[in-house]
Amino acid sequence: MLIEVMEFYGLVKEFRRAGYYETDRLRQLFKEIKAAILQGKMIALTGVVGCGKTVTLRRLQEALKKEGKILVSKSLSVDKNRATLPTLIAALFYDLSSDKEVKISNQGEKRERELQELIRKSKKPVALFVDEAHDLHSSTLTGLKRLIEVVEDSGGILSIILAGHPKLKNDLRRPMMEEIGYRTAIFCLDSIGGNQRQYIEWLLSSCTKEGTLLENLITTEAIDLLCTRLRTPLQIEMHLSLSFEEAHRMGEATVTLAVVESILSKQIDDLEPTLTRHGYNVKSLSEQLNAKPSEIRSLLRGQLDPTRTRELQEQMLAAGLPI
Repeated sequence: MLIEVMEFYGLVKEFRRAGYYETDRLRQLFKEIKAAILQGKMIALTGVVGCGKTVTLRRLQEALKKEGKILVSKSLSVDKNRATLPTLIAALFYDLSSDKEVKISNQGEKRERELQELIRKSKKPVALFVDEAHDLHSSTLTGLKRLIEVVEDSGGILSIILAGHPKLKNDLRRPMMEEIGYRTAIFCLDSIGGNQRQYIEWLLSSCTKEGTLLENLITTEAIDLLCTRLRTPLQIEMHLSLSFEEAHRMGEATVTLAVVESILSKQIDDLEPTLTRHGYNVKSLSEQLNAKPSEIRSLLRGQLDPTRTRELQEQMLAAGLPI
C-alpha cells in the first residue's frame, strides 16, 4: 500500500505484516499434527491459495524448534514438479548433519543406510516439511512413504509433512494412490474458519494507531460486502488495501460500500479462478480428466458444447473438484 494512503488513514503497517491470527481451531490443529509427527506418519496439510498454509507451517516449525523434542528439516527446492526423492533426502542430510561439508552418496543403497544412521544417532523424531507438495510426482510421494518405512526399520522416526492446495488431498484419495493415501493423515486448513468479520476487525486493529475507531475507517455495509464475497486472509488483505487506495483516490475519508463495490472483481468466483485456488490449471485438468487442453480452455470459457461439458463436469465432481 502507498505510504501516502497509510498515513492518511492512520495505518502503521501493511495488512500482510499484521502478524499471526491464531484461533482455537488452529491451536487444536497444531496438537493433532504434532501427535501425528511423533507417530512417524505421512501428513498432508491442504488449503486453497491464500488460506495461510505457508504462515502456519512456519509457525509450526518455530514451535517445534523451540520445544526441542522434534528435529525439523525443510525442503527449500522451489521447482516442486521437478523435485525427486534424492532432492528431498538431500534436505534431510543438510539439516541433520553436523559436518561442515555434507557428502551425500549417489548410490541409493549407501545413501539410505547413511540416512538411517544419521536419524538413529539423533535420538529424536524427525519432521521433513515440503511446501507446494501438490506439484510432487506420484512416484516421489511413493518414495517418501517408503523412506518413512526405511527409517522405521532402523528404530528411528521420520514424518513427512506435505503442504499444498486441495488438489493434493484429492490426488491422495484417488484409487491409484491407495498405497499412500490410506496411510496419510490429512488435515484441511481454513485459518479464519468463516470468521471474516472478526479477521477484518483484527487486521484493522493490528495495523492502525491505538485508539483508532473502526467506524471511522470503513462502514458496516462495506465490511458486510467483503465478508460475503471473500474467503481467505489473502483475499481480504488485498481487497482491504485496494479499498483504502481507491477511497483515497476518490477523496473519501472512510471506505464505503460504493468503494468496495468498485474494486471487487466480478469474476472472483468464476470457475477458472476457483479451480486455480484449489491447485488446478489447464495442464493438470487435462491430465486428470483425460481431455485435450483446448477442451479444458473452452470449458473454462463456457464455450464447450453442452454434452461434452456435462461429461467433464461429472468427472470433476467425482474427483472432488469445486464446481
